[in-house]
Amino acid sequence: MRNKIAILLICLIAYSNASFSQVLNLKNQAEIIDEVLDDRINHLLPSLMEKHKIDMWIIVSREYNEDPIIKTMLPATWLSARRRTIIVFYYNPQTKQYKKLAVARYKVGNTIEAAWDQAKFPNQWEQLNQIVNTLQPTRIGINYSTDFGHADGLDLTDYQELTKAVKLPKGAAFVSASNLGVSWLETRTQREMEFYTQVNSITHKIIEEGFSSKVITPGVTTTDDLVWWFRQKLNNMGLETWFHPSVDVQRNDSVNFDHLKTFSRELNNNPTIQAGDLLHVDFGIKYLRLNSDIQEHAYVLKPTETDAPAYLKEGLKTANRLQDILTNNFKEFSTGNEILKASLDQAKAENIVASIYTHPIGYYGHAAGPAIGMWDMQNGVPGSGDYPMYKNTCYSIELNASVFIKEWNKNVRFMLEQNGHFDGKNFYYIDGRQTSLHLVGRH
Repeated sequence: MRNKIAILLICLIAYSNASFSQVLNLKNQAEIIDEVLDDRINHLLPSLMEKHKIDMWIIVSREYNEDPIIKTMLPATWLSARRRTIIVFYYNPQTKQYKKLAVARYKVGNTIEAAWDQAKFPNQWEQLNQIVNTLQPTRIGINYSTDFGHADGLDLTDYQELTKAVKLPKGAAFVSASNLGVSWLETRTQREMEFYTQVNSITHKIIEEGFSSKVITPGVTTTDDLVWWFRQKLNNMGLETWFHPSVDVQRNDSVNFDHLKTFSRELNNNPTIQAGDLLHVDFGIKYLRLNSDIQEHAYVLKPTETDAPAYLKEGLKTANRLQDILTNNFKEFSTGNEILKASLDQAKAENIVASIYTHPIGYYGHAAGPAIGMWDMQNGVPGSGDYPMYKNTCYSIELNASVFIKEWNKNVRFMLEQNGHFDGKNFYYIDGRQTSLHLVGRH
């Protein structure tokens, strides 16, 4: 199977190099998803349970009301949980005993065995109680969390049923599995990173096509036209997005940048794109269960121009410098708030008017892990901003630099977002970053 998955990944890379409009068919996507999932459950999860001192992890979900974590543990052919699905992981670091059990009518994927003897235990909760008291765990993690919605998936009904039915062994207790859940969601394996590059490469190439004369006709195409082109492009490719894209314009006029309107997608009110405009897109895709989230800029050339004005290119360089300041401050075990403060302080010392709102990315676009600012929280984010940065995690480097453009007599925001990986010592962009403006109308 490992050879088969390697062949599929080679095909994926070849597709990306040859024609980014080609993606793996659904069957091959499912094979990759399930192989990666088995690898994570069998090799990553025990180490995470030991790290967070959780002996047993109980995850409960009902059909169509899935816990955000259990959704990442279901095989590719399961589009939802089935009836009530209970998954139990047990790991003893001393004996190395590791059990993966489904208290359900079916096994879950290739690696989680069905463990409900319905003849002996007609009640599903009674079977769970028997498993708990046979294995005798001490710390039993369940999914509730104050700071992370991703790890707060146990609903009230299931919590009440669980705590009523399970008679805890002496000395045992239910504890929050928040940190374990976040670690499961944020940690990327080597095999995942092999194709995460392709997820980002596809995204970049779609943006490149969208920001071209193939799609944009100045004086005719509106920003909303371009937004729906991005959506339709994904649909035609058999891909999906995790958020509706946005396209906005900054130009030589009296309109000033407004954070609230920008982040509520109300900036410009669908203007027609004109020559001389600075365009901005916020766009991402979901492929092989991983998400991308990218923001880039384009300049619409005037008939007499062959390149963007120097002052706009310098503005982009300022935003690139802000990216460097931020990622150079990435340190293992530093919290998101510590990284935010150090970066903003350094930007200020370099006379960069900065706003940083970087977030983890992976199985979710706005994913679990340390929040490094929010656009309306530049003094730190309580809770999620206090969470530390760990190795083998990915981030969407999202920020903007405000630059005064004297030719336009106003501040222009250079809003960038690129996805990268932190290995514990170094940070790198998964598929590079924008360092020059896209040019619409380039001859």
